[in-house]
Parts: sequence; C-alpha cells; structure tokens
Amino acid sequence: MTRVYISRDMASVALGSDAVAEAFARAGCEVVRTGSRGLFAIEPLVEVETAEGRIGYGPVGPDDVAAILDGSHGHRLGKVEALPFFAKQQRFTFARCGVADPLDIASYDWRGLKAARAMAPQAVVDAVKASGLRGRGGAGFPTGIKWQTVLATAADEKFIVCNADEGDSGTFADRMLMEGDPFCLIEGMAIAGHAVGAGHGYVYIRSEYPYAIDTMRRAIELAASKIAPFTLEVRVGAGAYVCGEETALLDSIEGKRGQVRAKPPLPAIQGLFGKPTVINNVLSLAAVPFILAEGADAYAAVGFGRSRGTMPVQIAGNVKNGGLFEIGFGITLGELVEEIGGGTASGRPVRAVQVGGPLGAYMPPSMFHLPFDYEAFAAAGGLIGHAGITVFDDSVDMARMARFAMEFCAVESCGKCTPCRIGSTRGVETIDRIIEARALPVAPAEAGAVMGPGGALASYGPGLRRGDGVEAALGSRSPLRLDRARDKDIGLLRDLCDTMKYGSLCALGGFTPYPVLSALDHFPEDFGGAPALHEAAE
Repeated sequence: MTRVYISRDMASVALGSDAVAEAFARAGCEVVRTGSRGLFAIEPLVEVETAEGRIGYGPVGPDDVAAILDGSHGHRLGKVEALPFFAKQQRFTFARCGVADPLDIASYDWRGLKAARAMAPQAVVDAVKASGLRGRGGAGFPTGIKWQTVLATAADEKFIVCNADEGDSGTFADRMLMEGDPFCLIEGMAIAGHAVGAGHGYVYIRSEYPYAIDTMRRAIELAASKIAPFTLEVRVGAGAYVCGEETALLDSIEGKRGQVRAKPPLPAIQGLFGKPTVINNVLSLAAVPFILAEGADAYAAVGFGRSRGTMPVQIAGNVKNGGLFEIGFGITLGELVEEIGGGTASGRPVRAVQVGGPLGAYMPPSMFHLPFDYEAFAAAGGLIGHAGITVFDDSVDMARMARFAMEFCAVESCGKCTPCRIGSTRGVETIDRIIEARALPVAPAEAGAVMGPGGALASYGPGLRRGDGVEAALGSRSPLRLDRARDKDIGLLRDLCDTMKYGSLCALGGFTPYPVLSALDHFPEDFGGAPALHEAAE
C-alpha cells in the first residue's frame, strides 16, 4: 500500500487538503496526516513515500491522484526538504512539524524531559540561562532569568502558563506548532514545571484556533503518563487582543475580565491566583526541549549578538512565498523579504514591511540591511515582536495604515489606562484630519481674522485657511488655539504618540506609536509632506 503524507494544519485544510486526503484514501493509499511544512504556496502538498524518499507534489487537488501516483504530475517538487525555502532553514523548534503525525506519541522521544529530570532544578535553569533563550512572544526577556525568579520564590503552589493567544495579524507560528508538534510544547512545559517546582500548567489558546485547541487537548491526554506528576489543561480565550498581555491573560484564566494589571508585583512572584508563575510564549517553551536534549551550547552557537538560537519568522502579506522560515538571528530583513519571500505577489516593488505584528514599525527598503536581531531593530526604532513580517507593495497608503494602528488600539484597548483608551481615539480623529487635508489645495494664508456682527467670521488670521475648522472654533475663547494646519496636526499626533508610548500601562498602548511614527518618519509624502530622503540600500 502506498503511503502518502498530507497536512491537517488549519491553513492547509483551508486550501483543500481534506478533500485531497479523502481522494487518496479512496484510491487505496495509507494517508498520514501531518502538520504543515510551512510554505503555503505549495499547499495542498502531498508527499509520496518512495524508494528515493518522500517526493512532494503541490499544489494539488483531489482530481490529481492518478497523476501523482504514477509520477507524471506537473507539480512534482522532488524532496521537499531540498527546496531552497527549506534547505536554508535551521529547524530546531519546528524539526518535526510537517514531517510526523502530530499525535503519534510512539514516535516522540521525550529526550529533553528525560535529561531535565536527571538534573537538579537549578541545573535546568542554568542550562536555559546559558542557552541565551529570550522570550519569543515579543519582549525578548531572558527566559532563564524569569525561571530563576520563580524557582527562588517560596510558595506552596506554583504554575506554568503558556501564552498561546497569538493575536498579531500575519503571525501563525504558535498555531502551526500546536497543530503540527504539540508534544514539543507539552515537553517544554513539563521541563519548566520541573525546573521551578510547579505541578500544574495552563495552555491559554484563543478561540479562533479550534484545530489547535482540539489537537492540544488530545495530545495532553495522550501524554499524561509521560509528564506525570505534572498536569496540564487547555483554557480557551474569547479573542480579546489584550489577553495576549500576560497579566490580562492571567485575569482571564482566573475567570475575570481580561484587563492589564499594574506591575509590580511581577507574575513570577505573584501571578496566577497570586502564586509564583512562569508565563512564556509557545515558541519560548517549545525551544526548551532542544536545549535540554542537545545542550545549551548547541543552541547558543547559533545567532547574532545577544540574540541567540533560532527564530521562526512568519512571512505574510503581499509576498510570493508566504510561510514559516526558522533561521538563526542575524539574517537581514532584505534576505527575508526579497530572497526567501521572493518579493511581492503582485510583482510591484516592495514599499514597506511591517515587522512585529500590527504594532510593529513600518520599514522601507532602505532599511533592508538590518540584521534580524532584538538590539538592531530597537536601535532603528522598531521591534521584532513575535517575528511576523507583513509585506506591502507600492500601492499602499501609509497614512491609512497609521490610522489602522490607532483604530486597532481603540477597538482592542481594555480601557484601564487613559493614554491607550482615549489617546487611540484622538489619534484616529487626528489622522482623519490629516488625510482629509491631503486632498485640499494649499492656499496662501489670509491675514486679519476679524469677528463680525453676531459672531460671524469676517476674515481669517495668519496661518488659518478656509476649511481648517476655524468656524468650529468660534465658540472657544481663542480660535487660534484650534489651528488645524497639517503641520500642527502632525505635531499633535507626534505628541500624542509620546504620551501613549511612555504613559500606557502595557504594550498595546505603548507600542501603537511604532507604526504611526515610522509611517510619519519614512513616508511623510503620504501625510502631505515632502518625501523622506532615504539612503540607498546596499
């Protein structure tokens, strides 16, 4: 019987992999459902087991079975791992994803957990520290330091919480890992439990990920005897973006409204139900089995500067080769977009890429020389975040993208702090005025604003023009205080961004200025100003 491998990942199913799998089953083949390899342009992908190894075909449909089985199909790819998109990768965390049945527990070796349990808890924490692993959820905080704090805090009960509330647009690595290799995450959480003395853990998954929820629940049930006495359960979030913030997530697990807590106390000292809690992202915890199985040095040997190990980069948007690309830190942004991503799907020039989700900075091609590294991006006014890259071609309107960031924050704000709750709404209004002003002709200012009989405006003062909202200001003490000239509104917007950046309680309000300010800095012509002078990309 011919054996074929077909992904059951949610993205693959959306592209028709279920129908393809059913067609091969009807043809008498043994169908093994796997996670996704991570290159969506070739999904639905079928790999046929042959004497030469697994030979891939994609994209394919249910009517292609006969041509695939006799080897004549035009979309024959050969060995998938030899394709340039995969051959350049360094798959530490996603080594099994797309290769094995995610729920085949017999094929999973648990080497990392076995190694950890042969070590003292402090030695496990030391190994994680030595690996240089930093939080992959966005903050980049050293994972070993967080674990050390929980280990050192005396308590009768501690918890491990996995943040799987992957809410950034253009990101999907957490979902892919949970659907494609759930035992890897479970093993990482069990290792964390051993390291800090926690007996129970929660995987908090957003409700928009039904496949991941189902796969994780089934995998936890299968793995119960392997990780005992450590226990795990899945909690499903309702989809609020702010619940990706760690303290709002803890409130949600406790059955409260997902709202950000003021820090201190840190969750590592007083977290879930007031107990010391390790809260890490999916990718952080899933990196741990490799570190314990292969050694901290093997992990730390890859990377760039203080950013050690690999990063699963998610390439999305208007791009030819969208998908997941795991690689050591240090690869340049230009390599990821132009060489790995293949440029835009539309064939038009790349105008901007947004790195780090909806709250990440927009970067023009003149910044493509930047190495993918926490410090390099911070110095350039950006952030890596969850390593999502969204590509835009030259038809994008950057002023409207800046407006989207403010609107996103206004919709998703938990409402607890004023800079985020009110600032985002005022930001939308200010950008709307700037966008509206772009279409208006710039007329010379008219001198001598004079109030006529009954409060009617007889003429306009210096710096004011018809349509600048002067009429609306007639009831105020000084019409000039409401100067709505474009430059004034841009200055107001920058001031508002500073207030949000430094005054917000969490990253939602604090990071929203990144896309707004970067759009203003790099694409001023979209706000009615002169184009920025960019250095030529090397």
